[in-house]
Amino acid sequence: MRIGVVAPARRIDEGVAARALGFAAVVAPEIDLVIHPQCFFSDGHFAGTDAQRAAAFLDYANDPAFDAIWFARGGYGSNRILHMVMPALGPAARTKTYVGYSDVGFMLGALYAAKVGRPVHGPVVSEAMRKDGGECVSRVLRWLAHGDRSVLEPGLAGRPSVALNLSILSSMIGTQWLPDLADHVLIVEEISEPMYRIDRMLFTMAHATQLKGIAGVRLGMVGEVVENDPPWGESTETMITRWCGEMGVPYLGRAEIGHYQGNKVVPFGMV
Repeated sequence: MRIGVVAPARRIDEGVAARALGFAAVVAPEIDLVIHPQCFFSDGHFAGTDAQRAAAFLDYANDPAFDAIWFARGGYGSNRILHMVMPALGPAARTKTYVGYSDVGFMLGALYAAKVGRPVHGPVVSEAMRKDGGECVSRVLRWLAHGDRSVLEPGLAGRPSVALNLSILSSMIGTQWLPDLADHVLIVEEISEPMYRIDRMLFTMAHATQLKGIAGVRLGMVGEVVENDPPWGESTETMITRWCGEMGVPYLGRAEIGHYQGNKVVPFGMV
């Protein structure tokens, strides 16, 4: 199995790549993990220019020698190349699995909307640097190599699901890149935002006409919350329950996804 690594947002360095390659050799030696040179490019905030990032993604996505694309990291920038890459995806791109989360949710959502490949919310390559002995990134390797169901988020059985960062979801609403999520369970997570911004994004989710018909909402990790002044006074559970009520869909409880080492794997659609 051959997996290509590209960075549609921010870069990684050689140390991250080496550590990921080491974990892959141990966890799934049958995987040939190939890091695109573009992952090490730098152009201000980004892993190369928009054109370079788009070209690297298309280079591997359209190459039939690769079985999957594993995104290097999030950050910001994937949305800036959607208009370049989506119309240029060829037949080989439609057979691949695409794995990542956070900012690359833009890519996953657009791929799912276009019915291209199998998008999967899961750890990115840069999480090889977590101090967890490689457990986080090994979930992706085990899913790709063996279809190991033990790495899946445990509440997926029997219902199509999609998992997205809340900031990314709210940015996609109103655009052509948001997939039709009718009858899906929507799982959201967030990091490094104050509670009032989380509340505002939940308002957008609750009143988005494009989300009419979803089956329910689950809440992943909401971490590193920026302190509110004055104190916010509501928990995330209270907030999402209130907005789900206004949306007219059930709140279905917590999910094991998000920006932490317990981040589980969520294939888009049915498992």
